[in-house]
Amino acid sequence: MDRTDRASRVIAAPQATVYGALLDRESLEAWLPPDGMRGRVERWDPRPGGGFRMVLTYLDATDSPGKTSDATDVVDIGFAELVPPERVVQRAVFESNDPSYAGTMTMTWHCAAVDDGTEVTVTATGVPPGIDQAVHEVGIASSLANLASYVEGEAAG
Repeated sequence: MDRTDRASRVIAAPQATVYGALLDRESLEAWLPPDGMRGRVERWDPRPGGGFRMVLTYLDATDSPGKTSDATDVVDIGFAELVPPERVVQRAVFESNDPSYAGTMTMTWHCAAVDDGTEVTVTATGVPPGIDQAVHEVGIASSLANLASYVEGEAAG
């Protein structure tokens, strides 16, 4: 479990706006689920040592069996570190009976101010071996694209 999955994107919105979307319950429900999924936050405590529980549901589970059930991934996420407006470090644990999804994955969201807005880099370490690296990186990139659409619309309006 020493692999690192990574994706980044420049988002045309101020650093504080992007950071805020990482710590807002309704925002996370809107942008965090990658394409083909929807998400629901069940528990919410946005502080260091707090966290949230998200239920991700596949819109079509035919080719993507879930980690928790046939159609869902349930993940408990703890906030390990919050450094406004630069970094959010999360510890994610999937609810699964499959040992290939066991363990704690660390997701670091780094927000850096750049000329065009904010560069967001997501680095995942300790990724469970049951998660395919290419699929995971596409999923992270999809979430980043959703985040961009979400906050760029907010920043423009």
